[in-house]
Amino acid sequence: MLLMLLRVLYRFLDDDLPITSLVRLTLKGVMGKIIIGDLLDLITICFRRSGMGKYIDKRSKHYRTMDLFARLCEGKVINKAEEAATNNVDERSIQRDIDDIRAFLDERSLKYGDRRKIVYDRTEGGYIMVGEEASLMSNSEILAVSKILLESRAFTKKEVGTILDKLIAGCVPANNMELVSGLIENEKFHYVELHRRTYIRNRLWKIGMDIHECNLASLKYARANNPEESVKRIVEPVSILFAEYYFYLLAYIDEKDDKGKYVHKYQYPAIFRIDRMKDYKTLGEKFNIPYANRFEEGEFRKRIQFMQTGKLQTVVFKVYGVNPEPILDRLPTARIIKQDGSEYTIEAEAYGNGIIMWLLSQGSKVEVIRPQSTREGIKQELKAMLDMYE
Repeated sequence: MLLMLLRVLYRFLDDDLPITSLVRLTLKGVMGKIIIGDLLDLITICFRRSGMGKYIDKRSKHYRTMDLFARLCEGKVINKAEEAATNNVDERSIQRDIDDIRAFLDERSLKYGDRRKIVYDRTEGGYIMVGEEASLMSNSEILAVSKILLESRAFTKKEVGTILDKLIAGCVPANNMELVSGLIENEKFHYVELHRRTYIRNRLWKIGMDIHECNLASLKYARANNPEESVKRIVEPVSILFAEYYFYLLAYIDEKDDKGKYVHKYQYPAIFRIDRMKDYKTLGEKFNIPYANRFEEGEFRKRIQFMQTGKLQTVVFKVYGVNPEPILDRLPTARIIKQDGSEYTIEAEAYGNGIIMWLLSQGSKVEVIRPQSTREGIKQELKAMLDMYE
């Protein structure tokens, strides 16, 4: 086999073909399934042993340049003298390779915003790559995203480990991977799953496609107080949201009218926790929502608290003696309509009774002014809480 390979090599060298053509044709005609890099290494060894090393090394400039680029991306230091000796060329050839890489990065900088550069580091005694590729995340960005993902507790321990590994491998510059991995390793190890461990990643994409294609779907939904009991629903899925540790599906519940046509049961979407959904199926029918009535999840999210849906209401409440900034952050639709010293009157829009749960958590610092129904609801809840302690 080696003799056959050498014959092919010498024949193509006599024909003065590029080394890449040699490799490609040798792959097809002699070696079959073999890694191109391994074959190129074998070719180089053969020619060095035959006394033609200088010839083959000069012919493999492109391979040498790509090898330099790959090692620079990995954070390696390139020493001209060492590279010249290794590749059996003079240092000017290595300098030209580095200049070619610099030109390539300059062009990418203009076209794609690539921030990588090749610079000489006197401390290291060689050339190194600095900066990041435009499509990659910086160390700070990847660390922030990783921390948010871990804090969300949205996935099982196995899922979050796989996602973080892919995130780091695909978005972090090669020379920073070990550093970033080390900064989150302890938190990954001590990651605490939710009690209800359900793999949901594959479901998210299926539901997302049904939202995109306006597919009517059916599902069985486990009741919160009795998980073994479920209710069947026909729904028009319109959005996926994440809040308070869980992914939720927002969907209009449908029922058939007198003509057998599916219509909305309520004027606002219901909220289903995706990990409690069973037997989710696409029905093969489409639903249509006019553009003017399309669901805008960004606007909906501003007005939802603790994923409690219901009718839209405007709530006015007073805040006593505290900085209102955290309240304005918590309630995106909130605005201060009056200020009297350290007393603030705030107005906010919200769906359902989720806002009541939040207002109760603020204790005596908050007083609801209107609507009267919300004020009375809080009174009843406070009375029931007080009765528990008597």
